[in-house]
Amino acid sequence: MTVLQSPFGVFCPDKYSFPHPSTADEDGLVAIGGDLEPGRLIAAYSQGIFPWFIDNGYVFWYSPDPRAVLYPQDFRLHKSLAKSIKKQSFEFCINKNFRGVIEACAAGETRKDAGGTWISEAFIEAYVKLHQIGFAQSVECYKNKELVGGLYGVKLGGVFFGESMFYKSPDASKAALWFLCANAKQLGINIIDCQQYTPHLASMGAIEIDRKEFLEKIKNEIGNK
Repeated sequence: MTVLQSPFGVFCPDKYSFPHPSTADEDGLVAIGGDLEPGRLIAAYSQGIFPWFIDNGYVFWYSPDPRAVLYPQDFRLHKSLAKSIKKQSFEFCINKNFRGVIEACAAGETRKDAGGTWISEAFIEAYVKLHQIGFAQSVECYKNKELVGGLYGVKLGGVFFGESMFYKSPDASKAALWFLCANAKQLGINIIDCQQYTPHLASMGAIEIDRKEFLEKIKNEIGNK
């Protein structure tokens, strides 16, 4: 049985049932329905599944193949980004303003839906709740004390399941990802799930791996039985 602990309690995601990711269609769709309660979200992520959007009240759950991942030690800090971070005097925090980050992500375009946001109010409240019990985290990038970039995701064991990122200042989202990778060892993060491959993520070191390999890796990192 899988048991996940946080400062707020012990969670047993095995009580929530999902079809195996191998049953997904060619787009990665695994299931439709359910809700966004913390236990169900934790169960989904621990099985390599994530909610993409809600349509007519139904949650759509996905597990794409191949999967995009980033190993923190492989992050590519290009000279231009390093110069930008230094020039803009960015300051970084973790979990200082989770709600501010997810709301900023919701306000703009995201990599999951270039035509608009998939982060509805229901998603915001669900992930804020997940953050409050210790399983969702944010990385914030500040400039002159203003939140100008960041990212958020779900952390289970040694896996950080990245969800979305935003920027209001050039390179701020990239800088947040760099900070996460630079501090991954101290944070206990060994692999970052980027979900879907994009040239943008690839330029920073993300690669594609087979879903089967991905599931094996997160099983080892999270401790699923």
